[in-house]
Amino acid sequence: MEKEPLLQKVRIQEDIESDKKIRVNEGDYDGPVTLVLLLTTSTALWGMFSYGTAAGFTSPAQTGIMEGLHLSLAEFSFFGSVLTIGGLVGAALSGRLADLYGRRGALWVSNSFCIVGWLMIAFSQATWSLDVGRFFLGVASGVTSYVVPVYIVEIAPKRIRGAFSAVSSLVMCASVSFTFLVGSVISWQKLALLCTVPCVLEFAGLFFIPESPRWLSRNDRDKESESALQRLRGNNTDITKEAAEIKKYMENLKEFKEDGFSELFKPRYSRAVIVGIGLLVLQQLGGLSGYTFYLSSIFYKAGFPNNLGIMIASVMQFTMSIFGLIIVDKYGRRPLLMVATGMMCLGSLITGLSFLLQSYALLDNFTPISTFIGVLVFLTSITIGIGGIPWVMVSEMTPINIKGSSGTLCNLTSWSSNWFVAYTFNFLFQWSSSGVFFIYSMISGVGILFVMKMVPETRGRSLEDIQADITR
Repeated sequence: MEKEPLLQKVRIQEDIESDKKIRVNEGDYDGPVTLVLLLTTSTALWGMFSYGTAAGFTSPAQTGIMEGLHLSLAEFSFFGSVLTIGGLVGAALSGRLADLYGRRGALWVSNSFCIVGWLMIAFSQATWSLDVGRFFLGVASGVTSYVVPVYIVEIAPKRIRGAFSAVSSLVMCASVSFTFLVGSVISWQKLALLCTVPCVLEFAGLFFIPESPRWLSRNDRDKESESALQRLRGNNTDITKEAAEIKKYMENLKEFKEDGFSELFKPRYSRAVIVGIGLLVLQQLGGLSGYTFYLSSIFYKAGFPNNLGIMIASVMQFTMSIFGLIIVDKYGRRPLLMVATGMMCLGSLITGLSFLLQSYALLDNFTPISTFIGVLVFLTSITIGIGGIPWVMVSEMTPINIKGSSGTLCNLTSWSSNWFVAYTFNFLFQWSSSGVFFIYSMISGVGILFVMKMVPETRGRSLEDIQADITR
């Protein structure tokens, strides 16, 4: 009985190696970038845009909401963090929804929660409706943050999969920047209403896009899988090899035990799970939510002009996201993660030192600009790698037969860490404006070692190849 899984893994690896030889001989071209592929990716990314607007909403809206609804700092901190509480619920549902109803079906669910959430916030007259609306946004974000990267990874040609996946980070940064900029010139109610527009665009697009071919094949819908793949690759593209590779891999997986949480603790899946959880914990505990949710508070405390800081940070984030999009398939995931994690560590260190000097009334004129530099360095790390690549790698490394359970576990871990940072930031910032950033810097320093020792490179390889290799 012990030899069966081993023999099966050998067969999967032999099949993959055989297919790789064929691809080397016949070329690595796996289809053009078609209009259907662009439409499908764009529709999924509207969900990620909505997630970004939800994450960025609290920063420009803080003053207006606290004054308009007479909230205390503790009440507003709860409002900010309730997004992550909803995210935990969405995370718990995300893997199962994506497995049962498909990637497209899961996006329908998240879209519904998103629309209702923004409308409740826009028309809130009391604290409870404000919190419930943000909770719904959290549920939508929890589902979206897992499903969108998985969907894009499963539909994109491997030669451009990194770039297509990195677009989600670009969209996330663009949406946060959009929220910062627009929120600084309009009321929070109008901003909430404006944030329903991406939800409506996603809702319209979901009627026209295909389901993931890999999910269809996993559920014995081979004809529909080939039809979806043909639509994505174009009518003039020969999909025979790609369809055969997907089908063969899915058939081999069926001989393993079905998806379940107990499977995640099998030795063959340990590296994929450890790397996925480790990267997502690093992303969140390194301070992502603290910077994103409360950027205005950081600038205000440092004495840097808030609107100017947000505007420059927004432009920089968008520019660096485009740069990250260009280089992710050229230099690979692992080198970018190394650079990004190092910049996280440096950015928080600079910010912490700036506030430390301020607390001792040293170099007061230096504190605003040095804090601003530290924030820019940290935000650059998010845009070029640490913001999007962890979810790309989770989607690439995880075999489809454990993707639901692994996705749920990774998503719950991510949102739990997100909630912890979002809820504690204001209290830690009041306790020690420098200490909180030194904590983030130390965590990022540990992350550098983690990336060096544990994270594999996945650039330019088929999903089946990556997953067979990492589960050997």
